[in-house]
Amino acid sequence: MCGIVGMWGAHASARAVREAMGLLRHRGPDGEGVFEHERCVLGHRRLSIVDVEGGAQPLYNEDRTVALVHNGEIYNHARLAAPLRERHGFATRSDGEALLHLWEEAGAAGTFPQLSGMFAVALWDGRELALARDPIGIKPLYWSRSGDGIAFASEFKALLKLAPAERIELFPPGHYFTTGGGLRRFWSTAELPPPEEAIRIDRPVPGDEDGRNADDRLFELVESSVRRRLMSDVPVGVFLSGGLDSSLIAALMARHIPNLHSFAVGFKGSDDLAKAELVAKHVGTIHHALELDRDEIVETLPKIVFHLESFDVDLIRSAVPCWFVSREAARHVKVVLTGEGADELFAGYTYYNTYDEAQLHPELVRSVGNLHPINLQRVDRMSMAHGLEARVPFLDLSVVQYAMRLPVSCKRRDGLDKIALRRVAARVLPESIAWRPKLQFDQGSGCSHFLSARSNPFPGGEEHFYRDLFKRHFPQSAQRLVVRWSAGRLAG
Repeated sequence: MCGIVGMWGAHASARAVREAMGLLRHRGPDGEGVFEHERCVLGHRRLSIVDVEGGAQPLYNEDRTVALVHNGEIYNHARLAAPLRERHGFATRSDGEALLHLWEEAGAAGTFPQLSGMFAVALWDGRELALARDPIGIKPLYWSRSGDGIAFASEFKALLKLAPAERIELFPPGHYFTTGGGLRRFWSTAELPPPEEAIRIDRPVPGDEDGRNADDRLFELVESSVRRRLMSDVPVGVFLSGGLDSSLIAALMARHIPNLHSFAVGFKGSDDLAKAELVAKHVGTIHHALELDRDEIVETLPKIVFHLESFDVDLIRSAVPCWFVSREAARHVKVVLTGEGADELFAGYTYYNTYDEAQLHPELVRSVGNLHPINLQRVDRMSMAHGLEARVPFLDLSVVQYAMRLPVSCKRRDGLDKIALRRVAARVLPESIAWRPKLQFDQGSGCSHFLSARSNPFPGGEEHFYRDLFKRHFPQSAQRLVVRWSAGRLAG
């Protein structure tokens, strides 16, 4: 996990890139590197996770004619690298080097669709610049295009050093760009399969040669995704709210990691703290429970808004506990797994009750496609503010694609949410957790009530208060980059 920043074009400036890198120090406290060319500068701030000793970036090919910086993890890099080692000399064990050599042989169109993971990539091959972002948009990337050049960065606060706010855009997930070929899509939610009515939870999955039922298949896919995300040369832990999603992840991780550290946060007496302790005892983690302090929250809010790069009320309410649990986790580990994405895949939010069966699936597809500037932004910014890498097993494409095949009746029926996932979780968790009613992170931790009550005296209410904090750090024109949690919902 890292931060990247760069420029391409006649006005590419190493000095400007280095200045922007200073605003990404939190994303990569372990080191920095810069590649300089007369038309291209690539900057990298490093958080050492894989190949701690030898994986510093930029990465280069054998004759140093290709340079690469990237943020994230390529979970299938070992499989991709195996045939490439027959023709290339690998200098590191870094997952990014497999990507670099694959590019040399297959180009953009043959490289990015093969990657399994979360990534934002910038590559220069002496002729053109290439940028790419993972299919779901787990890792952030902003860019600015003008007639004579391109600038990009992991966070828009850094990109503001290189481009005016009115020219900054989110780089679209599931796309790659080359200066020679333009912007191309390699994956989108439009490719997600429609529900198959033939699938039933307790019956064999159509086309599954092993005759597994939907429960078995879903359990296998989630466990495999968790296992892939244990790839690390540094300690890995888990965020544990005591809800269904994080508890399932913790239970599956505990099968593979002895002395797994888990982390929970909430106000004293909150539901999350109590349930997280129950799960920690059940799966046997080394548990860390942090009680929130009201005065510290108030004191830290300006810093949270700065790192979050948003003033959306819903996002900030959940960002507050995420900030503090990330800070606590970073004292013990460098990587955590989280339960993000399960609500969008399995219809966990209460507002999904307003949709009938025909409407629910399109709204879930939209929700997954809109994760990147909302909940995934929160997880990325709050964890990376503390030099902590967060990984999201539910958003592995294998899980996403299978979950979308399930009929909505396997997800929400008669007011009960996430039915298929709860059945799977009941295999490894207490019934009281597997069937615990849904509480959003800000609710279960007690933050939403506190923040709402505290903001009431301010003119304009809670959003006005957060917007004022946002204005302290960012220009007026940057407000258009803020996406609301409720934006774009389909009519129910």
